[in-house]
Amino acid sequence: MPDLATIFKAYDVRGVVPDQLDAGVARAVGAAFVEVLDHPATVVVGYDMRASSPELATAFAEGVTSRGTDVVDIGLASTDELYFASGHLDAPGAMFTASHNPPEYGGIKLCRSGAAPVGQDTGLAEIQALAEQGGPQGAPPHQGTVTRQDVLAAYAAHLLSLVDVTGGRRLTVVVDAGNGMAGLTVPAVFADLDLELVPLYFELDGTFPNHEANPIEPANLRDLQAKVREVGADVGLAFDGDADRCWVIDERAESVPPSAITALIATRELVREPGATIIHNLITSRAVPEIVRERGGVPVRDRVGHSFIKATMAKTGAIFGGEHSAHFYFRDFWRADSGMLAALHVLAALSAQDAPLSHLMAAYDRYAASGEINSRVEDQAGTLARVRKAYAGREGTTIDELDGLTVGDADWWFNLRPSNTEPVLRLNAEAVDKPTMERVRDEVLGLISSGTS
Repeated sequence: MPDLATIFKAYDVRGVVPDQLDAGVARAVGAAFVEVLDHPATVVVGYDMRASSPELATAFAEGVTSRGTDVVDIGLASTDELYFASGHLDAPGAMFTASHNPPEYGGIKLCRSGAAPVGQDTGLAEIQALAEQGGPQGAPPHQGTVTRQDVLAAYAAHLLSLVDVTGGRRLTVVVDAGNGMAGLTVPAVFADLDLELVPLYFELDGTFPNHEANPIEPANLRDLQAKVREVGADVGLAFDGDADRCWVIDERAESVPPSAITALIATRELVREPGATIIHNLITSRAVPEIVRERGGVPVRDRVGHSFIKATMAKTGAIFGGEHSAHFYFRDFWRADSGMLAALHVLAALSAQDAPLSHLMAAYDRYAASGEINSRVEDQAGTLARVRKAYAGREGTTIDELDGLTVGDADWWFNLRPSNTEPVLRLNAEAVDKPTMERVRDEVLGLISSGTS
């Protein structure tokens, strides 16, 4: 069996197929999943358009049924459709996807009933340990069964019940599915909406023949931006491979920061439920907590990562949460992230007024941001300590270590945090204006590189 330590990450399982992740691993993980979750009656399984995903999903289902648990196979699905099925059917779930990774990768995202996350601290480490032993031993009382169930229509109906996209002006919307699962889900969700849909790369193709299905990289947005300009669209939407993230492009073909989308959706949710709690990770713009407070809500800052956001939402009863990476979480969607639900909020807000999207979003985009800058660093702890020492004691400067190192004053802040999976430090900086942001960014990058030469 391949070395499972290389493919079990903080939040999921991901590796090259078949060298690191094969049917044998998937089968062992399925059996271990059932054991760690104390033998649930049913497990929901879905998979994306990658060539390897159906075989891996089938092997996982064999592992599940070998322990006496039944499988509901929902077939091709987006990750948020799998979360819907987990909530709708009140059953644990497994989604076979490597999200935006290259075609040779496969992966598994696991959740408990009601789409509750399974990460290293919430069961994934135990699943890994049991799978490394070949799975649980001993015969179960009976063999589980596999049944097929199509939940796409129910998923679409549920999303549309949460956001009213009717009654506004007709929009022209370009959607780049990146040959990923949005090519399946967007037609189902948008079918009855009064809009002109201009599709790009809706053909399901796990080789990603047009570009990587990773909208956080600017190069992967170029085709969408060109099409928005060409057709004079009101908005462009780009989804990642498993369609749980959505990136927004305005009518000028310029990228809208996910922090601004977080603030927009938070504002809409606070109209629906005044005084509600909104979660934001520590890399989102300062504009997010400012706007939440201005609208009468309660902002709560949290670590980066879906397992932390979802746990804090559960603890606080938060109505919504947003991250800088274009992950958006909704209490009424089992606290799971849904790029499609975020897209519907943008369409509803835009269609309800006559101004263009750039004008609408200007109120939510207050600061200059660097975006995420990655630096290869072997000694992450030593570099963080050196950067911390450089800022410690400066008048008016605050330092915290909730997630990596966050340093700031009244006019700027930066966060420097280590990657969970590679020897990389990730820098995000923000300031009241671009020159200040660039000064802070360059100063921190200089401190990082001074120890790596």
